[in-house]
Amino acid sequence: MGLRDILKKLGTGIISTFALWSMPFFAHAHEVYVLSQDEITQGITGDRFSMVTIILNNLNQFSFWALIGVILVVVVFFFSTSRKIEQLFDPILAKLPRYAPFVGRVTIALSLFAGAYYQAMFGPELPLAQNFGASAPYITWMLVILGTCIFLGFYTRIAALGGLILFGYMMLMHGTYMITYVNYFGELLLLLIIGAHVFAVHGRGHERIHAPKLLITLKDKLTPFAFLFLRIAFGVALIYASAWAKILHNGLALQVASLPLAGHMTNLASVLGFEPHFLVLGAAIVEITIGMFFILGIEIRFTSLFLLFWLSLSLWYFGEIVWPHVILIGIPISFIFYGYDKYSLEGFFFKKGAREPVL
Repeated sequence: MGLRDILKKLGTGIISTFALWSMPFFAHAHEVYVLSQDEITQGITGDRFSMVTIILNNLNQFSFWALIGVILVVVVFFFSTSRKIEQLFDPILAKLPRYAPFVGRVTIALSLFAGAYYQAMFGPELPLAQNFGASAPYITWMLVILGTCIFLGFYTRIAALGGLILFGYMMLMHGTYMITYVNYFGELLLLLIIGAHVFAVHGRGHERIHAPKLLITLKDKLTPFAFLFLRIAFGVALIYASAWAKILHNGLALQVASLPLAGHMTNLASVLGFEPHFLVLGAAIVEITIGMFFILGIEIRFTSLFLLFWLSLSLWYFGEIVWPHVILIGIPISFIFYGYDKYSLEGFFFKKGAREPVL
C-alpha cells in the first residue's frame, strides 16, 4: 500500500468518525442559504469527495497557498507586536474595550428583531411556525421584547436569560445542529455575566444600587472569562458550520462554488481561477483556521477583519440574505473593539500593561 492510499484511508477514517459523532438528523449551514431544497437534499445524501485526494492531486498548488498563509500570519504577528506600532496605536485601542459589550448588545438585539420579522429563529431554516406551532406569535413578541430590552440596556440580564432559554429549547429540538449557532449562546452568556455596561437605561449606577449582592459577586468573578467564553463559542460555531458543509457534506459547498454569481453568468471558482473542489478545500481550511485563531486568541483583530472581508465577499457575490449573518458581523466587530483578554495566547504572552498586539 502506497503513501497516497494510506493518507486517503486515514483521512476517510477521521472524517467518518467525526460524521458519526456529530451528524444531525436535519440540518443546514450558512453556505446553503443560496441553495434550493432539492439541491440541499442532493448535497446531503450524495457522495462526498475526498479532501485528501484533492490535496494529493494539487500538492504543488496546495503547498504554495499554505506557504502564503504562513507568511501572512508571520508578517501580521511581527507587525502587531512591533514596539513602535504598539506605541502608535495602543493609546487609541485602549479606549475601545469598554464599548465592546455595547456592540454585542446591538448585535444580539438586531438578530432578535430580524428573527421576529422573518419568522425564524437564528436562521431561515428554523422557522418559528415549525418549531413553536401555535405559540409562534407569542414567540415573535418575545423576540421583540427581548431585543428591545437588550438594545436599550433595560433589565439586560433577564432578557439575556430569556434568550438562553430559547436557545436551550432549540437545542432540545435540533440537537447538535445548534452548535452552528452557539455564537448566540456565547453572546447571550456574556450579557448575562456583565449586564448592560455602557449606553444603557440600567447602567452601572443602577446596578450598584439595585442589583443583588450575589449577582455583583458573580459578575466580579466571571467577567474576566466573559470574552473567553464568547471567543470559544464563536470559534466552535465557525468550525462546526465549515466542517459540516465543506467536509462532511462537501457536495453542498461544491454546488455553491459552481453557482452563477449574483447578476453574472460565471461562478466563483472560475472568477478566482481555482478548480471547484480545490476551492472548497481551501475555504474549509481557511474557515477552520479562523475558528481556531478565535478560540486560541491569535491575531484576534486581524482575524476579525479577515472574516468580515470574507463575509462581505460572500454576501456580495452570492446575493445572500443578510439577516442570518448579523451575528457573524457584529461579534468580530466586538472583538476588534475588545482586543485581547488575558486568557488569549497573544494576550497572555504579549500584553504588557496598556500595551497589547495591535492586530
